Amino acid sequence: MKLLITGGAGFIGSNFIHYWLANHTQDEVVNFDALTYAGHLENVKDIEHHPRYSFIHGDITNPAQVDNAMQGIDVVVHFAAESHVDRSILAPAAFVKTNVVGTQVLLDSALKHQVKRFHHISTDEVFGTLDLATNEKFTINSPYAPRSPYAASKAASDHLVRAYYTTYGLPITITNCSNNFGPYHFPEKLIPLAITNILEGKKIPIYGDGLQVRDWLYVEDHCRAIDLVLQQGKIGETYLVGGMHDLLPNIEIAKHILALLGADESQIEFVKDRPGHDQKYDIDWSKIHHELGWQPQYTFDEWLFKTVEWYKTHETWWKPLKHTV
Repeated sequence: MKLLITGGAGFIGSNFIHYWLANHTQDEVVNFDALTYAGHLENVKDIEHHPRYSFIHGDITNPAQVDNAMQGIDVVVHFAAESHVDRSILAPAAFVKTNVVGTQVLLDSALKHQVKRFHHISTDEVFGTLDLATNEKFTINSPYAPRSPYAASKAASDHLVRAYYTTYGLPITITNCSNNFGPYHFPEKLIPLAITNILEGKKIPIYGDGLQVRDWLYVEDHCRAIDLVLQQGKIGETYLVGGMHDLLPNIEIAKHILALLGADESQIEFVKDRPGHDQKYDIDWSKIHHELGWQPQYTFDEWLFKTVEWYKTHETWWKPLKHTV
């Protein structure tokens, strides 16, 4: 089988490529990436000469480049996206172009080349926000209520993917995941920023009161979930993928990281909150658990320890990136 991975030089995409090559030893993987600020060939440098791996530098909004990459492809796994909420507030047009138009271009090409599966990676942010006091979770039946340009662009791409299944019969699946963390996570997001700032002797910036809650998912657990959906998931279906832990506000995440690095809470700095900041995400992943047998492999604390250790031993990877944050 030959897979096209869009955004394979990014955080989750590069982890998925490493995972797939290690666990599917007969398959070929093509990495298609525009190498924007969040895509780095350093993320896949250790496999650049792998006999079953190849890289194509291209933009998902360019039909000719996409058609060239789609030649002979059996399965598309679509990670490529502009994904940082703060950047979407400052420059929403880039998010609409990449996340909406880019997805449409890929869908057209996948249909033309009769791929066997188009798997779309999406986010829980399309569902909006939950009240901090509620025990409610996002489910596959939750209404779409995006609150940032990023979330709105991902919601639009989800609708396009489903429309191509209903209208044209394109064999699709979708996963909406919670906040990922782990190796190769670009250091503008909370967990890698907090870790690297402390390693550099800087403070951890926390938006507002720091009480915002996220459902944290380790990236390897996410890769395992996508694998199961590709192998056993039902065509046309959506699966939600979340973490396994007691929900913690951002301020507590920061304190956990400080403890792991032997720093004290004076290293926390509260900063002005961002506009329209979602308060809480929490995912009900019972469908993928009951239907496909998936669940996170380890607890949040175990994965957080592994993540901190990775950043401690990979300064040559993250330090050059910090000036872009």
